[in-house]
Amino acid sequence: MNMVPRKMFLTKGVGKHKEKLTSFELALRNAGIAHFNFVSISSIFPPKCKLITKKEGLSLLSPGQIVFTVLSRNSTNEPHRLITASVGVAIPKDKEQYGYLSEHEGFGETDDRAGDYAEDLAATMLATIIGVEFDPDSSYDTKKEVWKMSGEIVKTTNITQSAIGDKNGLWTTVVSAAVFVM
Repeated sequence: MNMVPRKMFLTKGVGKHKEKLTSFELALRNAGIAHFNFVSISSIFPPKCKLITKKEGLSLLSPGQIVFTVLSRNSTNEPHRLITASVGVAIPKDKEQYGYLSEHEGFGETDDRAGDYAEDLAATMLATIIGVEFDPDSSYDTKKEVWKMSGEIVKTTNITQSAIGDKNGLWTTVVSAAVFVM
């Protein structure tokens, strides 16, 4: 049986509650994916897979369905603490080649910083397998230009959710997810 997903969508959410587990459930609800059973997978974007909208992806799934997911999550009950959860995506030009996804969780990072970091991780992994040369110590913006000019990486993106810890100490949870559709 071939279990290579052909479609994937991105989503994110945030939840707050006195119980950590319930704050996670509320974050999944906010992301629109709480009604699925998740199987956590590593970070390969399958060959011939298509990035679709969340709306289209959700229309193809049923409540209770087992779905393969790359999930980034972060929680705090520390008042005013900034948390982020991000998934980066790097898709190769060659549709027969696989790409990469990366998860990143952070504290004190803006959406842009966490998202760029996750995107950079995924694109760096992809660049190393397709032979694009770059300086690993250069800035993400510099590397992004090298990758664009190479023409081998067709798309990089990320989905990032941040939140500030509840001022009264409720658990605050953020999630970002890449959800695969079989």
